Amino acid sequence: MIYLDHAAATPVSAKVLQAMEPYFREKFFNPSAAYLPAKEVSAKYEEAKNTIAHAIGAKGNDLVMTAGATEANNLGFTVLEPGDKALVLETEHDSVRRIITQNRQFSTRSHGEFIGVDETGRIRLEDLRDKLDDSVKLISVSLANNELGIIQPLAEIAEIIREVRFDRLRRGVKRPILFHTDASQALNLLNINVARLGVDMMTINAAKVYGPKGVGALYVGHEVRLSPLSVGGGQEKGLRAGTENVPGVIGFATAITEAQSHLNGNRKKYAKWKKLFLDNLNDYTLINRGKTLDNFIVICYDGLDAERLIFLLEERGVYVATGAACAASKGVGSHVLAAIHLSASKIAGSLRITLGETNDETQIIEAAKIINEVVDAERKRVNG
Repeated sequence: MIYLDHAAATPVSAKVLQAMEPYFREKFFNPSAAYLPAKEVSAKYEEAKNTIAHAIGAKGNDLVMTAGATEANNLGFTVLEPGDKALVLETEHDSVRRIITQNRQFSTRSHGEFIGVDETGRIRLEDLRDKLDDSVKLISVSLANNELGIIQPLAEIAEIIREVRFDRLRRGVKRPILFHTDASQALNLLNINVARLGVDMMTINAAKVYGPKGVGALYVGHEVRLSPLSVGGGQEKGLRAGTENVPGVIGFATAITEAQSHLNGNRKKYAKWKKLFLDNLNDYTLINRGKTLDNFIVICYDGLDAERLIFLLEERGVYVATGAACAASKGVGSHVLAAIHLSASKIAGSLRITLGETNDETQIIEAAKIINEVVDAERKRVNG
């Protein structure tokens, strides 16, 4: 198997699994219990939160642990109150987009608009400025797009938001303006610091950095006031009820430490592999241009059906994607590729390839060879 879909899921690393294992059996105690073994588990849980937070320049108390990035994104939007507006980049993951398009609770109290992108998928800052009226309370822009790997200029967006805050203060407008980002895809390739990026909330996800699935976190700045999505025992400062996922958070702490300690090496390695892959690939169109994550490759074979290519490649042991896994499984076309104004035939013929730790140079060359053979055979079939 040659697995080239690391943006969708990563295997749990050996170090992460080893760190988690004791908390399934020997150290299984509920952190809220009063006896000493439980208190020791609680201390390890808080230590793990501190480790995760430190990786993004925050403190453990700034984090709300969640069951993944989707829950963290939804929790962030609870800052909105009646009359507030949210601005969301049109290429965001559906866990953000659908909050303003399909979430009934949101639509009854707030409203949202999309911010446009250019032909590379980068935010159009002039469109953001045009839509920043006094009703806007929340702006959500991912650090790196989950389909294209495009890295957004968060510091520039934060500077615009600071200007708006100052102007509102000068004019006596009391509504705050907050900045949220989903940084899930970027944790193992970018040096992330919440203060440097200028964000008030940040979503992160263990499953993208060789940690366990179903574990995420929302960084929450001190001026942010959220409402819980569920109530119960008061865990996570009352914002996320339920017994803490101790093994998952321990695993996340190990995974993010590993990821951040290999940032430079990962960037160099994936940049080298990306060039090697493209050098061995025939007759393609590269879709993701500009400043992107080094492990993201989006290519197009205009006139061919990418979904059919995926099945044919799977038969040869190569696993790739057409876009976000959750959308592809439902047969939904990519809103991201539509937003950068690709034609319908180019969208239909686009593949997303994301490199990762399961790969090596031999696999990269072999994958390109197999893709060339499958595409050539498919072109001959289509052209009769």
